[in-house]
Amino acid sequence: MTDLDRVFDLLVVGGGINGCGIACDAAGRGLSVLLCEQRDLASATSSASSKLIHGGLRYLEYGEFRLVREALLEREVLLNKAPHIIWPLRFVLPHRNTVRPAWLIRTGLFLYDYLGRNHQLPDSEGLDLRKDSIGRPLHDTVRKGFVYSDCWADDARLVALNAVGAAENGAAILTRTGLVHAERREGVWVGTLRDSDGGGERQVRARVLINAAGPWVQDVLDGVIGRRSGAGIRLVKGSHLVVPRLYEGEHAFILQNRDRRIVFVLPYEGRFSLIGTTDIPFEGDPADVYMDETEAAYLCDAVNRYFIDTISPDDILWSYAGVRPLYDDASDNPSAVTREYVLDLDAPKDQPPLLSVFGGKITTYRRLAEAVLEKLWRFLPRMGPSWTWSAPLPGGDMPGGSFDHLLADLAAAYPELEPAYLRALARRHGTRSYKVLGDARKVGDLGTAYGAGLFGREVDYLVREEWARGAEDILWRRTKCGLHMTPAKREAVATYMEGAEVRAD
Repeated sequence: MTDLDRVFDLLVVGGGINGCGIACDAAGRGLSVLLCEQRDLASATSSASSKLIHGGLRYLEYGEFRLVREALLEREVLLNKAPHIIWPLRFVLPHRNTVRPAWLIRTGLFLYDYLGRNHQLPDSEGLDLRKDSIGRPLHDTVRKGFVYSDCWADDARLVALNAVGAAENGAAILTRTGLVHAERREGVWVGTLRDSDGGGERQVRARVLINAAGPWVQDVLDGVIGRRSGAGIRLVKGSHLVVPRLYEGEHAFILQNRDRRIVFVLPYEGRFSLIGTTDIPFEGDPADVYMDETEAAYLCDAVNRYFIDTISPDDILWSYAGVRPLYDDASDNPSAVTREYVLDLDAPKDQPPLLSVFGGKITTYRRLAEAVLEKLWRFLPRMGPSWTWSAPLPGGDMPGGSFDHLLADLAAAYPELEPAYLRALARRHGTRSYKVLGDARKVGDLGTAYGAGLFGREVDYLVREEWARGAEDILWRRTKCGLHMTPAKREAVATYMEGAEVRAD
């Protein structure tokens, strides 16, 4: 059991990408860290993204050059850190003059390539969509296009692996545990933690309190700490839908819509297409967010303007929505609100500091974590140097630096297991696949077969090593197996997971 009675260097509130990224970085610098999350890791915004590691081509239109440059640099860092859950993806941008002129698109792509100079990915280029097979799914009225590169990521696994990395460096990770009160007392922060599943409360102490609660950052300030911040937050809802696969190939499309927003169409889980996203001001409870009928129609209409095979809301197999906690820059247009992060430090003389995180995006989470610790350096003089730019995330230490090398090694070590299963497992766990499989040699050794390549042995691993406690944690965040399962198979996982707490102990 973790000793919660000591004074931690950091108490981090929030188990999304920013909170887990900060915890991972800080623990690796020798700091003692306690992270609490009121629900599951990545249970809100951080698992509801477009699942891209990208510079943000559209941000150039709003003059966010510094953000795009930083994001493109981070794209390269993360591609090296986690090649099992992050990999290159080519984007096709069909062009219509009714939205933006071709010269503007070419200029933007040239600048995008320039800002990401020295990158591993190929530069952009023009396409004749009437001659190139990549244009076959599109209406013949769409004649020209462009292609450029960014990266795909499994967002929820990125969060979980940062939490694993933090724990392996000594951090205490408490999921389903909310911070209900915090106050400065006798030179430290004293926080009251409450078990979200109906358990009791206990107090913890820390030298620094970090509020990385995402959409709840202002709620933590107002209701838990009792302090207003000079920074403000804008909540913007983004929704995505999943339909049967719209085209062959492993490339994505980026569609320019009439309102000048863009919509991604992404290859997803082999058999599907992921379409998103919307940008709608949000004022409700971030824990109760879903795609509404207007958003579904909006995304379907955007696709139908370009694709020959049309879709309707009746084709939707799954949808999800998340609330982006953006820094309030007073923009009237939700799509134009800055994706820059703002770090608000409250450090009265001779009192323990509070740092609140406003805004940010998944691509720049690692650099945000570094910036947080740079701000806190004078309060934590024994902190070690930065290190995350070069260290792989758990499972990312590929043999020969290649995912294909890992697959070859797994096939040699487990010759009786199906290559497709080993590939799917490696995409989730990388070199940690050996920890999942252990002494298994044949399918019968993997435990209960739940379908979609999910077996009891992996479920137990996720409970034991990655804080999974419910079926949703397993089926929709640690894996995406739920999308491939029947309701009966999902229910079988739920029944098994009712004893997860006992097995985790």
